[in-house]
Amino acid sequence: MATDTAQPLLRVTGLRVVYRPGRFFSGERQQVCALRGIDLSVNCGASVAIVGESGSGKSTLARCLAGWERASAGEIWFDGRNTRKPEGDDPGQACWQIQLILQDTSAALNPRFTAQQIVAEPLRIQHKGNSAEQMATVAELMGTVQLPRTTLGRRPQEFSGGQRQRLAIARALALRPRLLILDEALAGLDGSVQLQIIGSLKDLQRQYDLTYLFISHDLAMMSEVADEIAVLHEGTIVERGKMDEVINRPTHPRTLALLRAMPGKHLGRLT
Repeated sequence: MATDTAQPLLRVTGLRVVYRPGRFFSGERQQVCALRGIDLSVNCGASVAIVGESGSGKSTLARCLAGWERASAGEIWFDGRNTRKPEGDDPGQACWQIQLILQDTSAALNPRFTAQQIVAEPLRIQHKGNSAEQMATVAELMGTVQLPRTTLGRRPQEFSGGQRQRLAIARALALRPRLLILDEALAGLDGSVQLQIIGSLKDLQRQYDLTYLFISHDLAMMSEVADEIAVLHEGTIVERGKMDEVINRPTHPRTLALLRAMPGKHLGRLT
C-alpha cells in the first residue's frame, strides 16, 4: 500500500489507557487513568519528541503505539490503517513497521544470544530471506550502526552501554521499519556517547527514510534531535508545536518547568 503523502504516517485519536489494579482496603475497585484522550499526528520523515516528567504517561503511550499494550479506547492509524482493527492478509504488518527501542538494553537484549543472533532474530521470526541472506543483512546493519564485524560473536554484556544501544538500533532496523520509537534510549549514556548516537540517528534517518518519535524527560536533549515537540502531563498533551517555537514561546506551566530544568541558555528569559 503506497503512502499518501497528504496524510500523516501516524495518527492517534482519543487514545485512553485505564488501569484497574485491583481492590484496596475499602473493597472498591480503583482505577488509574494513564492516558486521557491523546490526539497526535506524526508526518512521514519527521522527528517528534514526547516530553514529560516521570509518571506522565510517556512510556504507556510508546507501548500502545508499538502494539505492546492495548489501549482502553481510541484509535491508532498507521499509514492509513487502523492498527486496532487490523484487516487484510497481513494484519501484523504495522507492528513490524513500528519498532520500539528501550532505555534498558540489558533487559531488551537476550544475554544468551550473540550480536549476530540478536540482529537476525526479527528476520528469522518474520521469515525474511534464507540463512545466507539474513547473515548478509546482519553484517550490513552492524556496519550501518558502526559496530565492527568482529563483534558479531559477542554477547550483550561484552559491549559498552553505547554499543548495546547501537546493537538495539541494528535489531530494530532489521525489518526496515518506517517508524522508530525511542523510549529514553539516550538516557544514562555519557554526553559524548549521546552525541555520537544522535549523529548516527540523523544519518540513519536519511539513509532509511525513517520517522522518529522520541520519548524523554530531557527537553534539553530533545531540542538537539527533534523538530517538533508535544509536552505530556498527567496523561494529556498540554502543549504541541515546532521545537523552536515551544522553547522560545512556551504557553503552559508544565513546559516552563521543563525549560527551567534545561542548562543555562534558556534560564535568563524564564526568571
